[in-house]
Amino acid sequence: MNTLSNFSHFDTINQFVINMMMKFNQFFPTKFNWVLMILVILGLAVLLRLTLKLVLNRMKRWVNHTHSLLDESVVEAARKPINYFINFGAFIWICQTITQYHQIDWSGFLLEVWNLGVILLFGAFLLSLIKAFELNMIKRTKPKYDSTTIMAVGRLLRLSIVIIIILMIMQNFGFSISGVLAFGGVGGIAIGFAAKDLLANFFGGFMIFIDKPFRVGDWISSPDRQIEGTVENIGWRMTRIRTFDLRPLYVPNSTFMNIAVENPSRMLHRRIYENIGLRYDDINVIDKIVAEIKEMLYNHPDIDNQQTIIVAFDQFAASSLNIMVYTFTKTTAWVEFYVVKQKILLLIRDIVDRHGAEFAFPTQQLFVTQNPAGQDPAPQNLATMQKN
Repeated sequence: MNTLSNFSHFDTINQFVINMMMKFNQFFPTKFNWVLMILVILGLAVLLRLTLKLVLNRMKRWVNHTHSLLDESVVEAARKPINYFINFGAFIWICQTITQYHQIDWSGFLLEVWNLGVILLFGAFLLSLIKAFELNMIKRTKPKYDSTTIMAVGRLLRLSIVIIIILMIMQNFGFSISGVLAFGGVGGIAIGFAAKDLLANFFGGFMIFIDKPFRVGDWISSPDRQIEGTVENIGWRMTRIRTFDLRPLYVPNSTFMNIAVENPSRMLHRRIYENIGLRYDDINVIDKIVAEIKEMLYNHPDIDNQQTIIVAFDQFAASSLNIMVYTFTKTTAWVEFYVVKQKILLLIRDIVDRHGAEFAFPTQQLFVTQNPAGQDPAPQNLATMQKN
């Protein structure tokens, strides 16, 4: 049996307290000695918790000046497990005291409870440590490390800890680990068929963490599905996306293995692509307007002149002369882009006004033929009019 199974320290402490309690026999009846010892145990537990609280608070102030992620994470993660351990130890000690005074043989049962409690508390400490380290790392090193990758590694570590804790508990209760692993190899096939969708989502999430087509905070969309919004969380089974009307959208991870995904958050520039229509009466000044618009774009501080800039007379349309404006902004922020676009369009309006031109809008001209007075329209013209 391992050291966790050793109860001799409980017996030693109990005997020490009993020897102390014997000195008070002249003040308290013998049958109440065990009650007094329980009160002493509870008092010691409270005193120990207060002491550890002061120590941990002092350590927290100290680690805040060390700038060490591990030190700060250990202090944060140890607070609750240590308090639970003190409470649990006091509970086991009280049970030992009661059984010793009343001569009840609970040693085997309490031994199993003690081992189980220590394993669970140790596992809780490790899980809290990993979570605290993960959060501190995201908060402290966000520009340097990808938060999605940090969360993925944290989930893998926590899953490994949970599996190890389960195996330790099973071993503590007498199960053969080799037999469990052998059963897992045989039963894994059946489980795989029964949970193929769950496994597909798991491996889909794993591939998202490996390939990183998007991460938390990215704006994504899919031309294959009605998926568009900001990624809020990437889990092992599904990804939560917040659409632009603020509704949550839950997408199974396996879906991303079969669809195309656009990630506009990773664009380097935003594009302005407009067709400006002028009147046919302005054909004589259109070349000057095109040249001035192009010069304005090359000199504008919000336009990236290292990218493609096209300003050209593009088309004789039905009711306008179309000028194509094609350029890229430096900003990729959505709101800021529309502010820049508005400035560009207003500057184009000013250029058009300076040259005495006007913007075109859909128009039609109607030509009416007047016949000599007193004559009816020609038969063919009358037939055409009736048809129209």
